[in-house]
Amino acid sequence: MEKIKLEILGLSSSQSQSGSFALVLGEKPGKRRLPIIIGMFEAQAIAIEIEKIIPNRPMTHDLFKSFAGSFNFMIREIIISDLKEGVFFAKIICENEERTIEIDSRPSDAIAIGLRFDAPIYTYETILGEAGIEMSEEEEEEPDIQKELEQIQPQKELKTPSSEKLKDVSMEKLKEMLEKAIEKEDYERAAKIRDELNKRN
Repeated sequence: MEKIKLEILGLSSSQSQSGSFALVLGEKPGKRRLPIIIGMFEAQAIAIEIEKIIPNRPMTHDLFKSFAGSFNFMIREIIISDLKEGVFFAKIICENEERTIEIDSRPSDAIAIGLRFDAPIYTYETILGEAGIEMSEEEEEEPDIQKELEQIQPQKELKTPSSEKLKDVSMEKLKEMLEKAIEKEDYERAAKIRDELNKRN
């Protein structure tokens, strides 16, 4: 079966399921979109890797990468392989010098792991034809993952400084704030501080 390459277009809050997120994949090239509903933890794991935020301790998907690397396995590709009764299935294609193996996975976990290996994502025409949504040119605005970080991990007691206030903070203080935000796993705050540091570099 011929594979169709997908790219991650973004994350958006699920309108149908509270606490869930829609991971939006796009046909490459093409105008069809494949939205997959995923949980908050998996959405966070995907967003953190896309935003290149390094947590102070390895997350589950980082641990998988370290484990695979220890046994000289690499991820060749991720395949959204099946759709049954509205549930997506995926395969992680792993390989080393001697063999290639397929591991059954939820798409959200597979993609979170695949991102950490820079592995391409594929699906089949049967799946894209059944569950894909064709976008018109007017509708092609991509969801902003940066904006979704706030919804993925809301902090009850920590107030995130606004961009205006961050502009007044010294570089040294910003770096200190970034370390503290990562320690507390406040990734929304970390992303904003990191962006401000990048602007000054």
